[in-house]
Amino acid sequence: MSFDFAAPRPVRRPGLTPMIDVVFLILVFFMLAARFSVDTSLPVQVGGGSVADYSGPPRLVDVGEETLALNGVDVTVPEMFATLERLTQAPSDPIILRATDGTTLQAMIDILDALRDEGFTTLVFVE
Repeated sequence: MSFDFAAPRPVRRPGLTPMIDVVFLILVFFMLAARFSVDTSLPVQVGGGSVADYSGPPRLVDVGEETLALNGVDVTVPEMFATLERLTQAPSDPIILRATDGTTLQAMIDILDALRDEGFTTLVFVE
């Protein structure tokens, strides 16, 4: 039998290097996982027009959360564009947008963007 009666070794303090590595990796992960986006804005002109400014057939678009209606008739987005082409003489003719109950702002913005992408420039919001 042998016993080791050597002097006890001093207790080592834990190194900080592994902890710094972990914190750095977590920082990199969250920087890469974060969503970087550019804030966007809607170009909106505020002002009132008169009834005399409106001419031509009715062009009322009712925007719902899951539905879309043009002059009271349910339509899809492509059907709405085709019908609006027939109902307008120029892209600057006003198109009236109305939100139905429960419509989110995002649904209104989606339709607004779609109409602007198709070239319609005068969009009027009503309650």
